[in-house]
Amino acid sequence: MKIALAQINYHIGNFKNNESRVFDTIEKAKTMGADLVVFAELAVSGYPPRDFLEFDDFIAKCHKSIEKIAGWSNGIGVIIGAPSVNPDKKGKDLYNSAWFIADGKVQSVHHKSLLPNYDVFDEYRYFEPGTDFKTIDFKGKKLAITICEDLWNIGDDLLYRGNPMDELFKQQPDIMINIAASPFHYKQADERKNILLQNVAKYQLPLFYVNHVGAQTELLFDGGSLVINAKGEVCSEMAYFKEDLQVFDTDLLTVCNHSKPKPGKMELIHDALVMGIRNYFTKLGLSKAIIGLSGGIDSAVTAVLAERALGKENVYGVMLPSEFSSDHSVSDAVALARNLGIKHDIIPIEEGTKTVNHTLKPQFDGTSFGIAEENIQARMRGLILMALANKFNYILLNTSNKSEAAVGYGTLYGDMNGGLSVLGDVYKTDVFLMARYINKDEEVIPENSIIKPPSAELRPDQKDSDSLPEYDILDKILYSYIEERQGPKEIIAMGFDKKLVDRVLKMVNTNEYKRYQTPPVLRVSSKAFGMGRRMPIVAKYLAEND
Repeated sequence: MKIALAQINYHIGNFKNNESRVFDTIEKAKTMGADLVVFAELAVSGYPPRDFLEFDDFIAKCHKSIEKIAGWSNGIGVIIGAPSVNPDKKGKDLYNSAWFIADGKVQSVHHKSLLPNYDVFDEYRYFEPGTDFKTIDFKGKKLAITICEDLWNIGDDLLYRGNPMDELFKQQPDIMINIAASPFHYKQADERKNILLQNVAKYQLPLFYVNHVGAQTELLFDGGSLVINAKGEVCSEMAYFKEDLQVFDTDLLTVCNHSKPKPGKMELIHDALVMGIRNYFTKLGLSKAIIGLSGGIDSAVTAVLAERALGKENVYGVMLPSEFSSDHSVSDAVALARNLGIKHDIIPIEEGTKTVNHTLKPQFDGTSFGIAEENIQARMRGLILMALANKFNYILLNTSNKSEAAVGYGTLYGDMNGGLSVLGDVYKTDVFLMARYINKDEEVIPENSIIKPPSAELRPDQKDSDSLPEYDILDKILYSYIEERQGPKEIIAMGFDKKLVDRVLKMVNTNEYKRYQTPPVLRVSSKAFGMGRRMPIVAKYLAEND
Protein backbone atom coordinates (compact mmCIF):
# COMPACT_ATOMS: atom_id res chain seq x y z
CA MET A 1 0.00 0.00 0.00
CA LYS A 2 1.16 3.52 -0.78
CA ILE A 3 0.53 6.12 1.92
CA ALA A 4 0.80 9.86 1.35
CA LEU A 5 1.53 12.17 4.29
CA ALA A 6 0.12 15.67 3.79
CA GLN A 7 1.87 18.33 5.86
CA ILE A 8 -0.21 21.48 5.29
CA ASN A 9 -0.44 25.01 6.67
CA TYR A 10 -4.09 25.34 7.69
CA HIS A 11 -5.93 28.51 8.74
CA ILE A 12 -8.23 28.28 11.76
CA GLY A 13 -11.87 28.71 10.76
CA ASN A 14 -11.04 29.43 7.11
CA PHE A 15 -13.02 26.50 5.76
CA LYS A 16 -12.87 27.58 2.13
CA ASN A 17 -9.07 27.81 2.28
CA ASN A 18 -8.64 24.55 4.17
CA GLU A 19 -11.02 22.67 1.85
CA SER A 20 -9.18 23.96 -1.20
CA ARG A 21 -5.81 22.84 0.15
CA VAL A 22 -7.18 19.43 1.11
CA PHE A 23 -8.79 18.97 -2.32
CA ASP A 24 -5.61 19.95 -4.18
CA THR A 25 -3.59 17.59 -2.00
CA ILE A 26 -5.97 14.67 -2.54
CA GLU A 27 -5.79 15.17 -6.31
CA LYS A 28 -2.00 15.41 -6.21
CA ALA A 29 -1.75 12.31 -4.02
CA LYS A 30 -3.87 10.42 -6.57
CA THR A 31 -1.50 11.39 -9.38
CA MET A 32 1.41 10.21 -7.21
CA GLY A 33 -0.20 6.78 -6.97
CA ALA A 34 -1.23 6.94 -3.31
CA ASP A 35 -3.85 4.54 -1.97
CA LEU A 36 -4.30 6.56 1.24
CA VAL A 37 -3.61 10.20 2.09
CA VAL A 38 -3.24 11.22 5.73
CA PHE A 39 -3.85 14.76 7.02
CA ALA A 40 -3.18 16.20 10.47
CA GLU A 41 -5.20 16.50 13.69
CA LEU A 42 -8.18 18.91 13.43
CA ALA A 43 -7.06 19.75 9.91
CA VAL A 44 -10.55 20.72 8.80
CA SER A 45 -10.93 23.42 11.46
CA GLY A 46 -7.29 24.32 12.00
CA TYR A 47 -5.60 23.89 15.37
CA PRO A 48 -6.31 25.10 18.02
CA PRO A 49 -9.87 26.30 17.29
CA ARG A 50 -10.46 27.02 21.00
CA ASP A 51 -13.87 28.53 21.81
CA PHE A 52 -14.98 28.44 18.18
CA LEU A 53 -15.79 24.85 19.14
CA GLU A 54 -18.61 26.15 21.32
CA PHE A 55 -20.51 27.46 18.26
CA ASP A 56 -22.93 25.02 16.62
CA ASP A 57 -22.42 26.84 13.33
CA PHE A 58 -18.67 26.19 13.49
CA ILE A 59 -19.20 22.47 14.05
CA ALA A 60 -21.75 22.37 11.25
CA LYS A 61 -19.19 23.90 8.90
CA CYS A 62 -16.64 21.27 9.96
CA HIS A 63 -19.10 18.50 9.10
CA LYS A 64 -19.97 20.16 5.79
CA SER A 65 -16.25 20.06 4.96
CA ILE A 66 -16.16 16.35 5.80
CA GLU A 67 -19.06 15.78 3.37
CA LYS A 68 -17.13 17.56 0.63
CA ILE A 69 -13.98 15.55 1.33
CA ALA A 70 -16.02 12.35 1.14
CA GLY A 71 -17.09 13.40 -2.35
CA TRP A 72 -13.45 13.69 -3.37
CA SER A 73 -12.43 10.28 -1.98
CA ASN A 74 -13.29 8.08 -4.94
CA GLY A 75 -10.17 6.12 -5.79
CA ILE A 76 -8.30 7.01 -2.60
CA GLY A 77 -8.66 6.65 1.15
CA VAL A 78 -8.47 9.71 3.38
CA ILE A 79 -7.67 10.06 7.08
CA ILE A 80 -8.27 13.59 8.36
CA GLY A 81 -8.76 15.30 11.71
CA ALA A 82 -11.99 17.14 12.58
CA PRO A 83 -14.30 17.50 15.58
CA SER A 84 -17.24 15.11 15.82
CA VAL A 85 -20.40 15.27 17.91
CA ASN A 86 -20.77 13.11 20.99
CA PRO A 87 -24.26 11.53 20.71
CA ASP A 88 -24.32 10.69 24.40
CA LYS A 89 -25.89 13.35 26.60
CA LYS A 90 -23.30 12.53 29.25
CA GLY A 91 -19.85 14.09 28.93
CA LYS A 92 -18.59 16.81 26.64
CA ASP A 93 -20.45 17.57 23.42
CA LEU A 94 -17.54 16.85 21.09
CA TYR A 95 -14.77 14.43 20.31
CA ASN A 96 -11.41 15.26 18.73
CA SER A 97 -11.57 12.72 15.93
CA ALA A 98 -9.80 11.10 13.01
CA TRP A 99 -12.24 10.49 10.15
CA PHE A 100 -11.56 7.59 7.80
CA ILE A 101 -13.14 8.29 4.42
CA ALA A 102 -13.14 6.12 1.29
CA ASP A 103 -15.36 5.26 -1.69
CA GLY A 104 -17.26 8.51 -1.37
CA LYS A 105 -18.36 8.18 2.24
CA VAL A 106 -17.25 8.19 5.87
CA GLN A 107 -16.23 4.65 6.78
CA SER A 108 -15.43 5.16 10.48
CA VAL A 109 -14.58 7.81 13.08
CA HIS A 110 -11.86 7.34 15.71
CA HIS A 111 -11.71 9.51 18.81
CA LYS A 112 -8.70 10.89 20.65
CA SER A 113 -8.43 9.31 24.08
CA LEU A 114 -5.68 11.25 25.85
CA LEU A 115 -6.59 14.93 25.99
CA PRO A 116 -3.70 17.19 27.03
CA ASN A 117 -4.62 19.89 29.49
CA TYR A 118 -1.26 21.48 30.29
CA ASP A 119 0.86 24.37 29.05
CA VAL A 120 -0.66 25.59 25.75
CA PHE A 121 -3.12 22.68 25.55
CA ASP A 122 -6.69 22.95 26.79
CA GLU A 123 -8.42 20.04 25.06
CA TYR A 124 -10.41 18.69 28.00
CA ARG A 125 -12.24 22.04 28.01
CA TYR A 126 -13.96 20.97 24.79
CA PHE A 127 -13.62 17.26 24.13
CA GLU A 128 -14.77 13.97 25.62
CA PRO A 129 -12.05 11.29 25.80
CA GLY A 130 -12.51 8.40 23.40
CA THR A 131 -12.92 4.96 25.01
CA ASP A 132 -13.60 2.76 21.97
CA PHE A 133 -10.54 1.47 20.09
CA LYS A 134 -10.86 -0.15 16.66
CA THR A 135 -8.39 -0.70 13.86
CA ILE A 136 -9.14 -0.08 10.17
CA ASP A 137 -8.93 -2.73 7.45
CA PHE A 138 -7.81 -1.10 4.21
CA LYS A 139 -6.08 -2.49 1.13
CA GLY A 140 -5.09 -5.68 2.95
CA LYS A 141 -3.53 -3.82 5.89
CA LYS A 142 -4.82 -3.32 9.42
CA LEU A 143 -4.25 0.28 10.53
CA ALA A 144 -4.08 1.53 14.11
CA ILE A 145 -5.04 5.22 14.14
CA THR A 146 -4.11 7.44 17.06
CA ILE A 147 -4.20 11.19 17.53
CA CYS A 148 -1.13 13.08 18.80
CA GLU A 149 -1.09 12.70 22.62
CA ASP A 150 -2.39 9.13 22.32
CA LEU A 151 1.21 8.01 21.66
CA TRP A 152 2.83 10.14 24.37
CA ASN A 153 1.86 8.05 27.41
CA ILE A 154 4.97 5.92 27.23
CA GLY A 155 8.09 5.47 29.36
CA ASP A 156 8.45 5.75 33.12
CA ASP A 157 6.72 9.07 33.88
CA LEU A 158 3.14 8.43 32.77
CA LEU A 159 0.60 11.26 32.80
CA TYR A 160 -2.44 9.11 32.01
CA ARG A 161 -3.77 5.82 33.38
CA GLY A 162 -4.55 4.25 30.01
CA ASN A 163 -2.75 3.75 26.72
CA PRO A 164 -4.78 3.69 23.48
CA MET A 165 -2.07 1.95 21.49
CA ASP A 166 -2.01 -0.91 24.00
CA GLU A 167 -5.69 -1.49 23.25
CA LEU A 168 -5.23 -1.23 19.50
CA PHE A 169 -2.21 -3.55 19.59
CA LYS A 170 -4.46 -6.37 20.87
CA GLN A 171 -6.11 -6.33 17.42
CA GLN A 172 -2.78 -7.13 15.72
CA PRO A 173 -2.39 -4.07 13.46
CA ASP A 174 0.19 -3.90 10.68
CA ILE A 175 0.83 -0.15 10.76
CA MET A 176 0.54 2.71 13.24
CA ILE A 177 -0.73 6.07 11.97
CA ASN A 178 -0.62 9.14 14.21
CA ILE A 179 -2.16 12.46 13.16
CA ALA A 180 -0.90 15.35 15.27
CA ALA A 181 -0.78 19.03 16.06
CA SER A 182 2.54 19.32 17.85
CA PRO A 183 3.53 22.96 18.53
CA PHE A 184 7.14 23.99 18.04
CA HIS A 185 9.71 24.81 20.63
CA TYR A 186 13.40 24.49 19.98
CA LYS A 187 13.68 21.13 21.79
CA GLN A 188 10.38 19.68 20.59
CA ALA A 189 11.56 17.91 17.43
CA ASP A 190 14.06 15.78 19.36
CA GLU A 191 11.56 15.04 22.14
CA ARG A 192 8.87 14.15 19.61
CA LYS A 193 11.14 11.84 17.63
CA ASN A 194 12.22 10.10 20.83
CA ILE A 195 8.60 9.46 21.84
CA LEU A 196 7.75 8.05 18.42
CA LEU A 197 10.84 5.82 18.42
CA GLN A 198 9.84 4.48 21.84
CA ASN A 199 6.46 3.48 20.40
CA VAL A 200 8.07 1.70 17.47
CA ALA A 201 10.43 -0.12 19.83
CA LYS A 202 7.54 -1.20 22.06
CA TYR A 203 5.13 -2.40 19.36
CA GLN A 204 7.58 -3.38 16.61
CA LEU A 205 5.38 -1.75 13.97
CA PRO A 206 6.09 0.90 11.33
CA LEU A 207 4.79 4.37 12.18
CA PHE A 208 3.46 7.11 9.92
CA TYR A 209 3.28 10.46 11.72
CA VAL A 210 1.93 13.69 10.22
CA ASN A 211 2.13 17.10 11.87
CA HIS A 212 0.82 20.60 11.19
CA VAL A 213 3.09 23.29 9.77
CA GLY A 214 2.61 27.06 9.99
CA ALA A 215 1.71 29.60 12.64
CA GLN A 216 -1.58 30.14 14.43
CA THR A 217 -1.08 33.47 16.26
CA GLU A 218 1.52 32.63 18.92
CA LEU A 219 1.66 28.88 18.33
CA LEU A 220 4.16 27.77 15.70
CA PHE A 221 4.07 24.34 14.07
CA ASP A 222 7.30 23.09 12.55
CA GLY A 223 6.14 20.11 10.48
CA GLY A 224 8.88 17.49 10.54
CA SER A 225 6.45 14.63 9.83
CA LEU A 226 8.09 11.22 10.14
CA VAL A 227 8.02 7.71 8.75
CA ILE A 228 9.77 5.09 10.89
CA ASN A 229 10.04 1.41 9.98
CA ALA A 230 9.49 -1.48 12.38
CA LYS A 231 13.22 -1.67 13.15
CA GLY A 232 13.23 1.90 14.44
CA GLU A 233 14.96 3.40 11.41
CA VAL A 234 13.80 6.82 10.22
CA CYS A 235 12.74 6.41 6.59
CA SER A 236 11.76 10.02 6.07
CA GLU A 237 11.86 13.26 7.99
CA MET A 238 9.73 15.72 6.06
CA ALA A 239 10.39 19.44 5.67
CA TYR A 240 10.57 21.81 8.61
CA PHE A 241 8.61 25.09 8.50
CA LYS A 242 7.33 24.27 4.99
CA GLU A 243 4.43 22.39 3.47
CA ASP A 244 5.31 18.96 2.16
CA LEU A 245 3.67 15.94 0.54
CA GLN A 246 5.40 12.59 0.24
CA VAL A 247 4.24 9.10 -0.72
CA PHE A 248 5.63 5.93 0.86
CA ASP A 249 5.29 2.30 -0.17
CA THR A 250 4.71 0.17 2.92
CA ASP A 251 6.51 -2.73 1.22
CA LEU A 252 9.70 -0.67 0.84
CA LEU A 253 10.27 0.31 4.48
CA THR A 254 12.42 -2.67 5.43
CA VAL A 255 15.71 -0.84 4.88
CA CYS A 256 15.93 2.85 5.76
CA ASN A 257 19.04 4.92 6.25
CA HIS A 258 17.63 8.42 6.38
CA SER A 259 19.72 11.05 8.03
CA LYS A 260 19.24 14.80 7.94
CA PRO A 261 21.65 17.34 9.44
CA LYS A 262 20.28 18.50 12.78
CA PRO A 263 19.61 22.26 12.72
CA GLY A 264 21.16 24.30 15.52
CA LYS A 265 19.09 26.12 18.14
CA MET A 266 19.49 29.54 16.52
CA GLU A 267 18.60 28.24 13.06
CA LEU A 268 15.43 26.66 14.43
CA ILE A 269 14.37 29.79 16.33
CA HIS A 270 15.22 32.02 13.37
CA ASP A 271 13.15 29.97 10.93
CA ALA A 272 10.28 29.63 13.40
CA LEU A 273 10.09 33.38 14.02
CA VAL A 274 10.26 34.26 10.33
CA MET A 275 7.41 31.82 9.68
CA GLY A 276 5.49 33.18 12.67
CA ILE A 277 5.68 36.78 11.49
CA ARG A 278 4.81 35.89 7.90
CA ASN A 279 1.78 33.78 8.85
CA TYR A 280 0.50 36.30 11.40
CA PHE A 281 0.38 38.94 8.69
CA THR A 282 -0.85 36.85 5.78
CA LYS A 283 -3.59 35.07 7.74
CA LEU A 284 -4.90 38.42 8.98
CA GLY A 285 -4.75 39.92 5.50
CA LEU A 286 -2.01 42.34 6.53
CA SER A 287 1.27 43.18 4.81
CA LYS A 288 3.18 46.08 6.40
CA ALA A 289 5.13 46.27 9.65
CA ILE A 290 6.52 49.27 11.51
CA ILE A 291 9.39 48.97 14.00
CA GLY A 292 11.00 51.44 16.35
CA LEU A 293 14.74 51.22 15.64
CA SER A 294 16.85 52.17 18.64
CA GLY A 295 20.26 51.19 17.30
CA GLY A 296 20.25 48.34 19.82
CA ILE A 297 20.32 44.63 19.26
CA ASP A 298 16.65 43.78 19.99
CA SER A 299 15.15 46.12 17.42
CA ALA A 300 17.87 45.16 14.94
CA VAL A 301 17.14 41.44 15.18
CA THR A 302 13.39 42.11 15.00
CA ALA A 303 13.84 44.23 11.87
CA VAL A 304 15.91 41.54 10.14
CA LEU A 305 13.34 38.84 10.93
CA ALA A 306 10.53 41.10 9.70
CA GLU A 307 12.34 41.91 6.45
CA ARG A 308 12.94 38.21 5.81
CA ALA A 309 9.30 37.40 6.56
CA LEU A 310 7.56 40.25 4.75
CA GLY A 311 10.05 41.68 2.26
CA LYS A 312 11.96 44.95 2.49
CA GLU A 313 9.17 46.91 0.79
CA ASN A 314 6.83 46.08 3.68
CA VAL A 315 9.00 47.06 6.66
CA TYR A 316 9.30 50.62 7.95
CA GLY A 317 11.93 51.50 10.55
CA VAL A 318 11.57 54.65 12.64
CA MET A 319 14.34 56.12 14.77
CA LEU A 320 13.04 58.14 17.74
CA PRO A 321 16.04 59.76 19.43
CA SER A 322 15.67 61.59 22.73
CA GLU A 323 17.97 64.14 24.33
CA PHE A 324 19.76 61.19 25.95
CA SER A 325 20.29 59.20 22.76
CA SER A 326 23.88 58.76 21.66
CA ASP A 327 24.99 59.62 18.14
CA HIS A 328 25.81 55.99 17.43
CA SER A 329 22.24 54.92 18.29
CA VAL A 330 20.97 56.80 15.27
CA SER A 331 23.89 55.94 13.01
CA ASP A 332 23.71 52.24 13.90
CA ALA A 333 19.96 52.19 13.21
CA VAL A 334 20.42 54.00 9.88
CA ALA A 335 23.17 51.55 8.89
CA LEU A 336 20.89 48.62 9.66
CA ALA A 337 18.01 50.10 7.66
CA ARG A 338 20.32 50.67 4.68
CA ASN A 339 21.70 47.14 4.93
CA LEU A 340 18.15 45.79 4.83
CA GLY A 341 16.98 48.24 2.18
CA ILE A 342 13.92 49.22 4.22
CA LYS A 343 12.24 52.60 4.37
CA HIS A 344 13.33 54.58 7.43
CA ASP A 345 12.83 57.95 9.08
CA ILE A 346 14.24 59.89 12.03
CA ILE A 347 11.65 61.55 14.26
CA PRO A 348 13.11 63.19 17.40
CA ILE A 349 10.89 62.96 20.50
CA GLU A 350 12.46 65.81 22.50
CA GLU A 351 9.91 68.45 21.51
CA GLY A 352 6.91 66.25 22.27
CA THR A 353 8.41 65.14 25.57
CA LYS A 354 9.01 68.74 26.61
CA THR A 355 5.39 69.56 25.83
CA VAL A 356 4.13 66.75 28.06
CA ASN A 357 6.51 67.71 30.85
CA HIS A 358 5.40 71.35 30.55
CA THR A 359 1.74 70.26 30.74
CA LEU A 360 2.47 68.32 33.92
CA LYS A 361 4.71 70.98 35.48
CA PRO A 362 2.09 72.17 38.01
CA GLN A 363 1.56 68.59 39.19
CA PHE A 364 5.26 67.61 39.09
CA ASP A 365 6.50 70.83 40.71
CA GLY A 366 8.93 70.19 43.55
CA THR A 367 9.79 66.64 42.43
CA SER A 368 13.00 65.40 40.85
CA PHE A 369 13.54 63.65 37.51
CA GLY A 370 12.68 59.94 37.83
CA ILE A 371 10.80 56.96 36.44
CA ALA A 372 7.79 59.05 35.43
CA GLU A 373 9.91 61.31 33.23
CA GLU A 374 11.78 58.34 31.77
CA ASN A 375 8.51 56.62 30.90
CA ILE A 376 7.10 59.75 29.27
CA GLN A 377 9.88 59.39 26.70
CA ALA A 378 9.10 55.72 26.10
CA ARG A 379 5.40 56.52 25.79
CA MET A 380 6.11 59.36 23.40
CA ARG A 381 7.90 56.85 21.18
CA GLY A 382 4.95 54.49 21.49
CA LEU A 383 2.51 57.28 20.66
CA ILE A 384 4.38 58.23 17.48
CA LEU A 385 4.76 54.65 16.32
CA MET A 386 1.07 53.90 16.90
CA ALA A 387 0.06 57.15 15.16
CA LEU A 388 2.05 56.13 12.08
CA ALA A 389 0.63 52.61 12.27
CA ASN A 390 -2.94 53.94 12.40
CA LYS A 391 -2.41 56.49 9.67
CA PHE A 392 -0.71 54.22 7.14
CA ASN A 393 -2.10 50.77 8.08
CA TYR A 394 1.05 49.31 9.62
CA ILE A 395 1.20 46.74 12.42
CA LEU A 396 3.70 47.66 15.12
CA LEU A 397 6.11 44.85 15.97
CA ASN A 398 7.12 44.75 19.62
CA THR A 399 10.88 44.31 20.16
CA SER A 400 11.05 43.43 23.89
CA ASN A 401 12.97 40.25 24.72
CA LYS A 402 12.01 37.58 27.27
CA SER A 403 14.49 38.77 29.89
CA GLU A 404 12.96 42.25 29.90
CA ALA A 405 9.41 40.91 29.87
CA ALA A 406 10.20 38.59 32.76
CA VAL A 407 11.41 41.28 35.15
CA GLY A 408 9.17 44.11 33.94
CA TYR A 409 11.98 46.11 32.36
CA GLY A 410 9.74 47.93 29.93
CA THR A 411 7.13 50.68 29.81
CA LEU A 412 3.46 49.87 29.39
CA TYR A 413 1.94 51.85 26.51
CA GLY A 414 5.48 52.70 25.44
CA ASP A 415 8.10 50.21 24.31
CA MET A 416 5.72 47.37 25.26
CA ASN A 417 3.25 48.45 22.53
CA GLY A 418 2.65 46.31 19.48
CA GLY A 419 0.43 43.89 17.64
CA LEU A 420 2.89 41.00 17.86
CA SER A 421 5.85 40.29 20.15
CA VAL A 422 8.62 38.79 18.06
CA LEU A 423 11.33 38.24 20.70
CA GLY A 424 9.17 37.92 23.81
CA ASP A 425 10.17 34.25 24.18
CA VAL A 426 13.87 34.79 23.43
CA TYR A 427 16.20 35.56 26.32
CA LYS A 428 18.66 38.42 25.87
CA THR A 429 21.66 36.09 25.76
CA ASP A 430 19.98 34.25 22.88
CA VAL A 431 19.23 37.54 21.12
CA PHE A 432 23.00 38.10 20.99
CA LEU A 433 23.46 34.59 19.55
CA MET A 434 20.71 35.26 17.02
CA ALA A 435 22.48 38.42 15.88
CA ARG A 436 25.66 36.42 15.36
CA TYR A 437 23.70 33.79 13.44
CA ILE A 438 22.18 36.49 11.22
CA ASN A 439 25.66 37.90 10.56
CA LYS A 440 27.25 34.53 9.83
CA ASP A 441 27.70 35.24 6.13
CA GLU A 442 27.86 39.04 6.07
CA GLU A 443 27.39 41.98 8.41
CA VAL A 444 23.67 42.68 8.31
CA ILE A 445 23.42 43.99 11.88
CA PRO A 446 26.10 46.61 12.57
CA GLU A 447 28.78 45.23 14.87
CA ASN A 448 28.39 48.16 17.23
CA SER A 449 24.74 47.22 17.85
CA ILE A 450 25.94 43.82 19.08
CA ILE A 451 28.92 44.78 21.23
CA LYS A 452 27.77 48.00 22.91
CA PRO A 453 26.24 47.78 26.42
CA PRO A 454 22.43 47.58 26.21
CA SER A 455 20.65 50.77 27.27
CA ALA A 456 17.13 52.23 27.24
CA GLU A 457 18.74 55.71 26.92
CA LEU A 458 16.10 57.42 29.04
CA ARG A 459 18.55 59.21 31.32
CA PRO A 460 22.20 60.26 31.05
CA ASP A 461 24.69 57.38 30.61
CA GLN A 462 22.00 54.77 31.39
CA LYS A 463 22.80 51.06 31.01
CA ASP A 464 20.58 48.02 31.55
CA SER A 465 23.11 46.77 34.09
CA ASP A 466 22.27 49.76 36.31
CA SER A 467 18.90 48.16 37.01
CA LEU A 468 19.44 44.50 36.21
CA PRO A 469 22.05 41.81 36.85
CA GLU A 470 24.30 41.00 33.92
CA TYR A 471 22.23 39.10 31.38
CA ASP A 472 24.33 35.93 31.44
CA ILE A 473 23.50 35.58 35.16
CA LEU A 474 19.95 36.90 34.98
CA ASP A 475 18.94 34.55 32.16
CA LYS A 476 20.16 31.45 34.00
CA ILE A 477 18.04 32.36 37.02
CA LEU A 478 15.04 33.16 34.82
CA TYR A 479 15.37 29.91 32.88
CA SER A 480 15.52 27.89 36.09
CA TYR A 481 12.42 29.62 37.45
CA ILE A 482 10.29 29.89 34.29
CA GLU A 483 11.18 26.86 32.16
CA GLU A 484 12.34 24.50 34.92
CA ARG A 485 9.82 25.71 37.56
CA GLN A 486 12.46 25.65 40.28
CA GLY A 487 11.90 27.53 43.51
CA PRO A 488 14.30 29.94 45.23
CA LYS A 489 15.95 27.29 47.42
CA GLU A 490 16.73 25.11 44.42
CA ILE A 491 18.14 28.03 42.44
CA ILE A 492 20.26 29.24 45.37
CA ALA A 493 21.59 25.70 45.74
CA MET A 494 22.92 26.02 42.17
CA GLY A 495 25.35 28.66 43.46
CA PHE A 496 23.47 31.91 42.93
CA ASP A 497 23.45 34.64 45.57
CA LYS A 498 20.34 34.48 47.77
CA LYS A 499 19.63 38.22 47.67
CA LEU A 500 19.95 38.22 43.90
CA VAL A 501 17.63 35.23 43.49
CA ASP A 502 15.03 36.71 45.83
CA ARG A 503 15.17 40.01 43.97
CA VAL A 504 14.86 38.49 40.51
CA LEU A 505 12.00 36.16 41.41
CA LYS A 506 10.15 38.98 43.12
CA MET A 507 10.50 41.10 39.96
CA VAL A 508 9.11 38.27 37.85
CA ASN A 509 6.05 37.77 40.02
CA THR A 510 5.22 41.40 40.74
CA ASN A 511 5.32 42.30 37.03
CA GLU A 512 2.72 39.76 35.98
CA TYR A 513 0.25 42.61 35.45
CA LYS A 514 2.44 44.02 32.69
CA ARG A 515 2.61 40.75 30.82
CA TYR A 516 -1.19 40.50 30.85
CA GLN A 517 -1.24 43.62 28.68
CA THR A 518 1.41 42.71 26.12
CA PRO A 519 0.81 41.52 22.54
CA PRO A 520 0.84 37.81 21.60
CA VAL A 521 4.31 36.31 22.02
CA LEU A 522 5.64 33.95 19.33
CA ARG A 523 6.37 30.75 21.26
CA VAL A 524 9.79 29.15 20.70
CA SER A 525 10.52 27.69 24.17
CA SER A 526 8.85 25.04 26.28
CA LYS A 527 7.40 27.70 28.62
CA ALA A 528 6.53 31.00 27.00
CA PHE A 529 4.67 33.93 28.49
CA GLY A 530 1.05 33.88 27.42
CA MET A 531 -1.50 31.08 27.21
CA GLY A 532 0.98 28.43 28.37
CA ARG A 533 1.97 30.18 31.62
CA ARG A 534 -1.01 31.19 33.71
CA MET A 535 -0.19 33.11 36.85
CA PRO A 536 -2.42 35.18 39.13
CA ILE A 537 -1.67 38.90 39.31
CA VAL A 538 -2.61 39.56 42.94
CA ALA A 539 -0.83 36.53 44.43
CA LYS A 540 1.83 37.03 47.10
CA TYR A 541 4.05 34.01 46.39
CA LEU A 542 7.69 35.17 46.63
CA ALA A 543 6.60 38.81 46.81
CA GLU A 544 8.49 39.08 50.07
CA ASN A 545 11.00 36.91 51.88
CA ASP A 546 9.65 34.15 54.09
